[in-house]
Amino acid sequence: MTSPSPTAATPSTATTTTPSAIPSDADAIDLVFDLVREFSPSRNELPASTRLAERAEALGLHAIVDDTGNFVASTHADPLRSSPEYRDIVLLGHIDTVPGEIPVLIDNGILHGRGSVDAKGPLATFVIAAARLRDRLPPGVRIVVIGAVEEETPTSRGARAVVDRYQPIACVIGEPSGTSGVTVGYKGRLVVRAEASRSLSHTAGPDRSAADRVLAWWSRVQSRAATFASETPSPFRSLQHSVRTMHAADDGFTDRAELVAGFRLPPSVSPEQLKTACLDEAGSEISLTFVGAEVCFEADPKSTLVRALTGAIREISPETRPRILYKTGTSDMNVVGPTWRCPIAAFGPGDSALDHTPQEHLVLDEYLLSCRVLEQALTRFASEAIPAGSDQGQINRS
Repeated sequence: MTSPSPTAATPSTATTTTPSAIPSDADAIDLVFDLVREFSPSRNELPASTRLAERAEALGLHAIVDDTGNFVASTHADPLRSSPEYRDIVLLGHIDTVPGEIPVLIDNGILHGRGSVDAKGPLATFVIAAARLRDRLPPGVRIVVIGAVEEETPTSRGARAVVDRYQPIACVIGEPSGTSGVTVGYKGRLVVRAEASRSLSHTAGPDRSAADRVLAWWSRVQSRAATFASETPSPFRSLQHSVRTMHAADDGFTDRAELVAGFRLPPSVSPEQLKTACLDEAGSEISLTFVGAEVCFEADPKSTLVRALTGAIREISPETRPRILYKTGTSDMNVVGPTWRCPIAAFGPGDSALDHTPQEHLVLDEYLLSCRVLEQALTRFASEAIPAGSDQGQINRS
């Protein structure tokens, strides 16, 4: 059995703070350990959401699980409602993970477990920062923390359930960027399922199999996709596509084949353009179903929020040079960014190269540093967005 981190006591299920206490580093480690231990693959998040609500209440936040299964907490007032008395800073993470349970343990200051990086580490960072700031926010400002469900699926059901609930003055998305990174762009997405079937015939006959038809369609789509190539083919600016699953079978009467493919879309390509290309190449032989359509989203890298985050990184870790990142994946930023139209960026501890891997783990010193960076960044942003002594309605949204 491995030994726990020397920097903290062995995490326990009991809460270690009272509502009047400011969470310590030991409390922060206990929280993230407890959250990662509640395995919560997509569509099975309720136990983790319920447990995190209990922990957030013990840290002095107002917390609840909403009708969608999202964990929602706030520093002030009812977390499920906007209030004219408060301007909201929304910290939107996700509480679901991909499948594949990994034994949860702390070994030499490293937390191992599914979701430690993607994205329970960032979500725990949000809860700790909010709890530390609950009594230090300017009048009329509150923090809302959300642990959304189904972010790891094409539905993004949790984010879609809250997008009309709030009108925040800023939003931080909880995704791993490392303690020096601030992410301002995520590529769009489209997932397509192609199906073909035909009456079974001898393989020596002239008729193509269902699998042949699907593969021929995919070859045509790949050629069509090449026409969308960018003149500056950086990963973020290029169209990416891959086959996710392929299956072919027959029941003795009917030959069937199915291919599921995913596209990652740059700013220059919309989901509708790809849908049109796929349909044009399908003809009458292929049946198509589309899910997970999201447009690429780029935030303002010079916004007040991004400046607050990069400034906090420099202040907390003077030897670190902040990095502005553009990710080739998709996040809930794609869902809420176009509607909220506020300063927005993604931040959180962890190495995104470990996302979805059997080696997923979080360095706890990095996690604790991220808690301090976010705490400082939110303090900075709130003071710049609503200057001391100003009317709470006068907000700098730059």
